Amino acid sequence: MTWQIIDLNFIAPVPWRNGGGTTRELVAWPDSVAWQWRASVAEVIQDGPFSSFVGVRRWFAVLQGDGVGLTVNGRQHVLRKDDSPLTFDGAATTTCKLLGGATQDFNLMVQGGASARMQRVHHSLQMTFKAPEIMAVYASKAGATLQIGSEFHALSPHCFGWMPVEANTSLHLLSDDALLMEINV
Repeated sequence: MTWQIIDLNFIAPVPWRNGGGTTRELVAWPDSVAWQWRASVAEVIQDGPFSSFVGVRRWFAVLQGDGVGLTVNGRQHVLRKDDSPLTFDGAATTTCKLLGGATQDFNLMVQGGASARMQRVHHSLQMTFKAPEIMAVYASKAGATLQIGSEFHALSPHCFGWMPVEANTSLHLLSDDALLMEINV
């Protein structure tokens, strides 16, 4: 499979049932019904509960806005734009309180035996993948350039790129504002 790019600007927002915001699904793999991993961007416009996802592991990162206070099973977390992503059990009782106005957040979810890692990149990151996996990058307000093995790729702001990589593939990622994900399915 080759490098796949999804531009957030071309994904229509879908309103939440509780009226608290909208979601734009970037990818659900292998499909939107029986997905093992799912990436999306949400616009949170009011305080309220998160939907419960039994059997799902979630990662959450603030992209824009003043940030949020998340209470996950009674434990409070404050998340702002430059903070590391938070990971938590999708079945946990989770509520969100906006710290200012609306926020834009990135969400990664995995299930069905899949596992993942997500980290924020603010300048340069070099690494070598230890096993075959899916590598994904979301370029927020700043674009990103990547060298994956011998291939060079660019992501415009607000774009999501992903591809399977083999073990021992090297990565060099340059961006002032990106999220890097490693997904094992």
